Amino acid sequence: MAGLRGIPFAKMSGSGNDFVVVDSRKVGRAELEDPATIQRICARGTGVGADGVVLLAAEQGADFRMVYFNADGSRASMCGNAALCCTRLFAELEAAGDREVAFETDSGRVTARLSGGEPEIDLAPVEQLHAVLELPTEAGESRIGHVLAGVPHVTVLVDDVDAVDVVRRGRAIRTARELMPAGANANFVSGRKGEWRIRTYERGVEGETLACGTGAIGSAILIASWGLDSSPIRLTTRSGRTLTVTLRREGSLWYPSLAGEGRIVFRGELGEL
Repeated sequence: MAGLRGIPFAKMSGSGNDFVVVDSRKVGRAELEDPATIQRICARGTGVGADGVVLLAAEQGADFRMVYFNADGSRASMCGNAALCCTRLFAELEAAGDREVAFETDSGRVTARLSGGEPEIDLAPVEQLHAVLELPTEAGESRIGHVLAGVPHVTVLVDDVDAVDVVRRGRAIRTARELMPAGANANFVSGRKGEWRIRTYERGVEGETLACGTGAIGSAILIASWGLDSSPIRLTTRSGRTLTVTLRREGSLWYPSLAGEGRIVFRGELGEL
């Protein structure tokens, strides 16, 4: 599409969750926000290839606004790994160094910083919805919970994440009648105190991704509420990289921080899509 040609972007990875990130403060946003355009950009093999497109947009009263789109073109209110990537990119674009920055998302304000070169974000408080969700379990599953961590997440405690058919089981949970019409992302966790592994079926990608930041947050909250571990909780993602969730609880609210990778893989310009 001619209107997109020449627009600079950064291809970024947050623990294997990959994004096309555009600083839209200097370019028009309208065509970039078109669902069909998002799908073409994210298409693997024919586009840049990504789990989502992230825009750094101008925002009065904040350093910027993060606007996030899933690979299917749908807009999502929050993405934890995208927020980590935005923190890293903004620090480089604006020579922000280790200073704290604040940006808006569709699910609220996020404060962020680089700590030893690694991005860390503080999210809006999360209220646990259902520590036990009335969904039927399958063999190898022991607990199911539901948390709104910017976006809805269901987490299933399983015996072994490697044994889970994430696409089949994840799709069944994502479209479960009890969670409709919005549906939910589905996470599967196994392990023990200090050693957790996580796999995620993402809504909007409609498949398994290598990592999910908000999924790690929601899962950590449930792990803590089930009394299985205490903050900080470290979860090894499908990519082999670790996401660390730090939690502070006040009544029914959980105040989460997320630390993990925000890596610039390469830079480029959009061409023919």
